Amino acid sequence: MSRQNNILQQVVRGIKDMCYIWVKEMRTSITDQGLFIFFILVPLVYPLIYAWIYNNEVVRDVPIAVVDMSKSALSRQFIRNIDSSADTKVALHASSLQEAKDFIGKQQVHGVIFIPKDFAKDINRGEQAQVSVYCDMSLLITYKAIYATTQAVASKMNKEIQITLSGNTTKREDEVMTQPLNYKEVPIFNPTGGYGNFIIPAVLLLILQQTLLLGIGMAAGTAREHNRYQDLIPISRHYNGIFRIVLGKSLAYFMIYAVMGAYITLVVPKIFDFTSIIGNRFELMGLMIPFLLACIFFGMTISCLIRYRENVIMLIVFSSLPILFMTGISWPQNNIPGFWQGISWLFPSTFGIRGFVRMSSMGANLQDVQQEYIVLWIQTLLYFFTTCIVYRYQIINTQKRAIQRFKELREKAIEAKTKNVQNVTEEFEAYI
Repeated sequence: MSRQNNILQQVVRGIKDMCYIWVKEMRTSITDQGLFIFFILVPLVYPLIYAWIYNNEVVRDVPIAVVDMSKSALSRQFIRNIDSSADTKVALHASSLQEAKDFIGKQQVHGVIFIPKDFAKDINRGEQAQVSVYCDMSLLITYKAIYATTQAVASKMNKEIQITLSGNTTKREDEVMTQPLNYKEVPIFNPTGGYGNFIIPAVLLLILQQTLLLGIGMAAGTAREHNRYQDLIPISRHYNGIFRIVLGKSLAYFMIYAVMGAYITLVVPKIFDFTSIIGNRFELMGLMIPFLLACIFFGMTISCLIRYRENVIMLIVFSSLPILFMTGISWPQNNIPGFWQGISWLFPSTFGIRGFVRMSSMGANLQDVQQEYIVLWIQTLLYFFTTCIVYRYQIINTQKRAIQRFKELREKAIEAKTKNVQNVTEEFEAYI
């Protein structure tokens, strides 16, 4: 009976210590300005700014330059059709390609359309005419607008020329001749064709992971800076156990980011009318639970590398863009080299983003993203154990330093006491 009472008392003491650590972490997350910024302000504000930047979805009136060497009625019609489209705008006319190239170099335009001298003559002869399109490839979204508009205008003029030369008597004959195979374009998963709907879902999950890592790393750096010997774990009766430390800290982080995760994944897309969250919201939250836990334990594992508060910024921030690329969202996953795919498996965002995009934008359920869901739980368990190992190592080091310091103080006390006795003895002998 006494043994059971001792076990029960240890369990109760462990729960109390865990709650103490949880309250302390929650208080620190709110009172510490750096942690408050990364845990609260950045998740609240940054997704709004990022989504607002891409809220227009597509670019309009991209400025281009035109080099018209033909100076014919057909070339002017071609230019008017280009200018009247919603995506492009003829901003400048150049007399040569070199002059148009200078316009691009000065960023006055993002593309050039070159119409050769024999443009109208070739068409009137029934021969194939050519139009050259030069695009600034530094921004693919402007390239798409210029190239797609030019293709559409050229296709429309081709139909008009074919109809003029055919001599058909009915409109139906014109339709069959110009478009013998009819097709209907139906965009799926991103019906607006916008960049925001394409990239924002992935960025939202990445914001959750990176801010969590930044906050946990900064908390670790703060703990070391406030400790006299720069230990991650302080010497306290409440920090006498691995599980109470890991569970207390992780519970505080999870409670904060459960709210932030719901806000970022459900509220932000709704504010900006992104065509996402078409799946079951409860199943989506089911995916978010292992994702947040994996991010928390991953952040606690790498927090052992943080010595100062500023170090975490250099360690985490620069990795955001490579991590986004390795998810397979902006570049086909099958074309990513195997080495980098292996590196990407270390980050919870890789599988979290893939699962979240499929569920939010494609209407998948948890069964459809079972692979990502299982891997996230595996990462949660793996990083939980690595966190326990890291904190166990920190506790052992802290205890060793404490014992070593205690021995040094005791030796100094004995040495001082011996010295005092000798001084008293010498004074007594001198007196006698």
